[in-house]
Amino acid sequence: MAASKLLIPTLAHFRPLTCAAASYSARLVPQPPDLLKWVKREGGFVHEAVTIAQDTTYGLGLVASGEIPRGSDLIVLPHHVPLKFHSDKEDAADSVLLHLSNQVPEELWAMKLGLKLLQERAKVGSFWLPYIGNLPETYTVPIFFAGEDIKNLQYAPLLYQVNKRCRFLLEFEQEVKNVLKKLKPSEHPFSGQDVDASSLGWAMSAASSRAFRLHGKKLTDGTHSDIPMMLPLIDMCNHSFNPNARILQEQNSGNPNMLIKVVAEKEIKQSDPLLLNYGRLSNDFFLLDYGFVIQSNPYDHIELKYNGALMDAASMAAGVSSPNFSSPAPWQQEVLSQLNLFGEAPNLKVTIGGPDLVEGRLLVALRVLLSNDIETVQGYDFRVLKSLSAEAPLGVANEVAVFRTIIALCVIALGHFPTKIMDDESLLKQGVSVSTELALQFRMQKKSLIIEVMRDLTKRVKFLLSKETSTA
Repeated sequence: MAASKLLIPTLAHFRPLTCAAASYSARLVPQPPDLLKWVKREGGFVHEAVTIAQDTTYGLGLVASGEIPRGSDLIVLPHHVPLKFHSDKEDAADSVLLHLSNQVPEELWAMKLGLKLLQERAKVGSFWLPYIGNLPETYTVPIFFAGEDIKNLQYAPLLYQVNKRCRFLLEFEQEVKNVLKKLKPSEHPFSGQDVDASSLGWAMSAASSRAFRLHGKKLTDGTHSDIPMMLPLIDMCNHSFNPNARILQEQNSGNPNMLIKVVAEKEIKQSDPLLLNYGRLSNDFFLLDYGFVIQSNPYDHIELKYNGALMDAASMAAGVSSPNFSSPAPWQQEVLSQLNLFGEAPNLKVTIGGPDLVEGRLLVALRVLLSNDIETVQGYDFRVLKSLSAEAPLGVANEVAVFRTIIALCVIALGHFPTKIMDDESLLKQGVSVSTELALQFRMQKKSLIIEVMRDLTKRVKFLLSKETSTA
């Protein structure tokens, strides 16, 4: 079953709710309840200038209708409003839900929370129905892309993750169906509703795109457990690496329950969107979990597999003489082992791009494998050898060879994309679907990232050569 077939079903027990709230496009309910009023009614606080509106840059989200001073509380949620997965076996249905959640791998934590969301969506009279009615009916994450648009991503590490999630949903669907068919009506965690890969995909996407990992119960050592939870209204704040708000957890004296607050980090002007930083994530995670791509993302990178033959090929293409990545000397093998790039169960995934430009482990490996001077290498610790800011620690010739090898690796990585940026730009101008546009934007950003790394390293090579010439 292809990801393109994961269509969102309508649960029969989900009743349309109407109120005086404005109608939001593509909400689960055509005219959803007013979330601001609901949060206030449940004992929460919403600043009088906080509204839900459509922003030209960020889409639907929270926007200031007036000036908000720095330090102001924007939203405060009491402890009972966030939607969490409770592992307590309160009744038979919760016991079944817990059993199903235990079948979910930890890396797909959003599915665990998604099971709770599906349970509440199916439940008549659920406390969270006003919140659930405001959730999107569909999501723009890649598991819902047409097969052709998944191919259009053109980036193997992301394709692997998308296919892995699609396979999981199809296999988990069978697991859920096998469990549910044996149950009495009173034990059914989804009020007798069918649950398939489509509804599971919707729930996982809702949780991954809107949940926050915050402190849960206090542990015996005084710390708090870290649990994901969905935060009604707060999760309508959009993302920015330069946010104007942040989330705090506050516990009043004498009250064991935590309040969850959003506070203005700076003065917020009228019509400004309320923005939180979702994290220093690559575009892979933003697209996989949130369904959008960040232009010129400073934390984006490309993944490569550290492979001796590949490194030899890149070095030779760069004009480096006698590279020995495929047959490192024993002392070089020892360094690679310390970097976990050699030996039993090595972690061969390395990255180029992001704030460091080149992952430290890759930089050390290249510097050491392109050096024959064991004494000089042993004179430095990894902290220096992992840093690009260190001025040619193993000599200018070594550094130039390293940078040229990385540039060649970038050329090889760029060659794995079957289209060029100008081709992608031409396709975008033709008018395409949302998923095709996201796929095009994603691969364009990866290619732009690779090109920027090549430009940066080329400048460094020129600087090193000019510096060597001037001191000769």
